[in-house]
Amino acid sequence: MERNACVIVIVDLAGRPVARTSFHGVASMPPDQALPVIASQVDALLATAAVDRERVLGVGLVSYGPQDRRAGVLLSLQPSEQWLEYPVAERLGQALGLSVLLDNDAAAAAIGEYWMGAVDRRSTYGCIYMASGIGGGVVVAGEVYRGSSSNSVELGHMSIDVDGDQCPCGNVGCLENYAGPSALVRQAAATPGLAERLAPDPDTADFLTEFARIAAAADAGDPDASRLIERSARYLGAAAVTMTILFDVDAIILAGPSFAMAGPAYQTVIQEEVDRRTANWRTHPVRVMPSVNGPDAAAIGAAALVLQSELTHGRAQAKDRRDERASRHASSGGRWRSLQCPNG
Repeated sequence: MERNACVIVIVDLAGRPVARTSFHGVASMPPDQALPVIASQVDALLATAAVDRERVLGVGLVSYGPQDRRAGVLLSLQPSEQWLEYPVAERLGQALGLSVLLDNDAAAAAIGEYWMGAVDRRSTYGCIYMASGIGGGVVVAGEVYRGSSSNSVELGHMSIDVDGDQCPCGNVGCLENYAGPSALVRQAAATPGLAERLAPDPDTADFLTEFARIAAAADAGDPDASRLIERSARYLGAAAVTMTILFDVDAIILAGPSFAMAGPAYQTVIQEEVDRRTANWRTHPVRVMPSVNGPDAAAIGAAALVLQSELTHGRAQAKDRRDERASRHASSGGRWRSLQCPNG
């Protein structure tokens, strides 16, 4: 559930997508109108894919932060005050008749790479996620690093200028305001020549569409558009270096629709920044690579989090049964014997 775009995927028990759809974001709607739209799109996709609802384990709903995952609410005034603390998970679940798990889009994109086998399962790796905004996630041996309230690694709101402008998040000089798609649209509108060629709208709510036009111009060789993309990539390179130093990652994955539009240019510059600025650490190389899930990374990761939750729940139930058996064994004075069938 992005401000400018929504993606829905159905995946099988191996995490492989079997159906998908996308539609324009819900930023212009209040939540009581937006969530029924999303629910209707989910219903339509299930019907088109001929998936029996009884076979659906659950729904992963991922979006930007900050969030209260346990309560299933967003803790942000974006895109409007009506979304602040609105029970998005509960209301979507009611509309669908299915359990809904809320999580961060960048964390979901990061764990999706693990489920799709794109990374060494023993590794520690980071993910920079860029859609309308910028987020981050870190995975350690298959588990998302959460922090105390599951609002960790918010790279987009890392301060890169202590004297910078105030951000709506409350911080100043946030990375997102220099390197995110909305920042590039504003910069393009203020760049003579490029402003005339592309006529970008700095007041638009649809940053992704305008950013796509800038990325296409850069890919076609427009020098002004290329300079904007390169400067954005250098800022993101600084974020990647910070992630490397803080978490000692083996790799950094670039995920999300904005990287899908301009990924090669970003990957090259970010890799150069990481190599150049961590050379003296002499520990291990850090590889910067594109997501295997492309613009659907967060949606596929959302489904993967549902699968992970089901497996964790199953393991917890099995442990409870083992603990119960052990307790009964102890209370009986150890008179029980463990039996093993031939097939284990």
